[in-house]
Amino acid sequence: MHDLPIIVTLAGGLAVALAFGWATQRLGLSTLVGYMLAGIVVGPHTPGFVADAALASQMAEIGVILLMFGVGMHFHPKDLLRVWRIAVPGAVAQSAIAALAGWALARAVGWSHGAGLLFGMALAVASTVVLMRMLVEQGRLDGRDGHVAVGWLIVEDLFTVAALVVLPALAIEMASAQSTAQALGLALGKVALFALLVWALGTRLVSAAMERVAKTRSTELFTLSVFVIALGIAILAAELFQVSVALGAFFGGLVVGQSRFGPQAAADIAPFRDVFSALFFVSVGMLFNPFFVLEQPLLFLGALGIVLLVKPLVAVAIVLALRDPPRTALTVAVGLAQIGEFSFILAALGTQRGLLPQAGFDALVAAAIASIAVNPLLFRAQRAWEKRRLQQVLESGALAPATPVAGAPVVFTGLTAVTSELEALEELRERGIGAVYGDPAQAEVLRAAGLADAKMIVVTNPSLMEKMRICGAARAVNPRIAIVATAAGEAERAWLQEFGATFTCDPLDEASDALLRAIHAGL
Repeated sequence: MHDLPIIVTLAGGLAVALAFGWATQRLGLSTLVGYMLAGIVVGPHTPGFVADAALASQMAEIGVILLMFGVGMHFHPKDLLRVWRIAVPGAVAQSAIAALAGWALARAVGWSHGAGLLFGMALAVASTVVLMRMLVEQGRLDGRDGHVAVGWLIVEDLFTVAALVVLPALAIEMASAQSTAQALGLALGKVALFALLVWALGTRLVSAAMERVAKTRSTELFTLSVFVIALGIAILAAELFQVSVALGAFFGGLVVGQSRFGPQAAADIAPFRDVFSALFFVSVGMLFNPFFVLEQPLLFLGALGIVLLVKPLVAVAIVLALRDPPRTALTVAVGLAQIGEFSFILAALGTQRGLLPQAGFDALVAAAIASIAVNPLLFRAQRAWEKRRLQQVLESGALAPATPVAGAPVVFTGLTAVTSELEALEELRERGIGAVYGDPAQAEVLRAAGLADAKMIVVTNPSLMEKMRICGAARAVNPRIAIVATAAGEAERAWLQEFGATFTCDPLDEASDALLRAIHAGL
């Protein structure tokens, strides 16, 4: 009989993750809850099939790398700048208060100062995956409240990056404040040197290498190059600079994300990130002892109280104090009332370095499962409150007539705004026309082109299959968008309408005039 531990662990873990992920999604919960429950099922604390924990942990490291690489690629300073007046002070204050509350809880159960600080930092950080999914599902991502929540999340992500820098110093038993400061200074120096080298060399070497690969017009080579860059920079960080692979991957994502190939790279890496991040959450569940909740209920309830009560109440108070409307305050509070992948990354590193007790890891996992499960219910409660509030305003007659939004962009594919032809991209940018490199059928590329805020998208690609893929992706990114597409005959027209096209026109029959009429009808 063949000895295939890697395949058995991979197939078994993913199969159970698929089953539990599907079940939790059917129940209206996040699939992350299902993945962690799947880890508990295949872990050593429950009967039945037990996956190889060592192999699962190694594959989970790939999930950590791809998660942090994705965070780096999606980090856009402009998203933070437009809401910095509320997101920066709010996120800093809320993170500090939550971390202090976690530290106090840890000290109350007899843990060290370092363990308490790490525990508090892990409780302070919300899950990017959960928040973005909730904002998209609730249709809040493009509004003021969604922008503030995303900006707040960006600051928390930076908070996590800072925690990854401080963690090695916290893990060392220090004899004096001076030795602590020296260790922290050394860690900061290594990170600064690594970041400088990655930015100075990476922006030149990585962009040049990706451009050469892109000119081959091979999708598989481009995807492979992104994967190699993500893993390669993470390995260099760990081996040469003794920096965590998570932090190295974040800087690598920054380099790729700020290049013109960023949107397509994000789209290509997404399937790998989804698979290996699922394994990451499964591995987290495998390390969790479900009997912990019965053995130490007060620690679990204390951690959950910080996540579901302290963090939201502080967020509401800060947002209202900065004079933003209640809707924004509630969206930020509810969206951040959970913890997830970044908390586990910090906890796993802390456990490996002997800083965080196993009970701390168990408390974080239990609080994450409970808070992520409750989060959709909190959003539904908020929507019900808003509907009641709106009804009261309508009945009072205080609502002024809405005014149309001016200046909403129109996104073109196959002609100008989105293209996978480097020559066309250069020509458009020389003319001062904004253009995005990538496959317009990828949601990440369409978002980079501004589709989430667009009023219309015009699809002129020659292939019917390409147009159907673009229509489907566009409708997923922006359900309210008007889609104008060229259709060669009634059969194409029917297919495109089936995939979400709002208006269609014949590209060979008075193409320009028909296209302009369709655009005018959509506007």
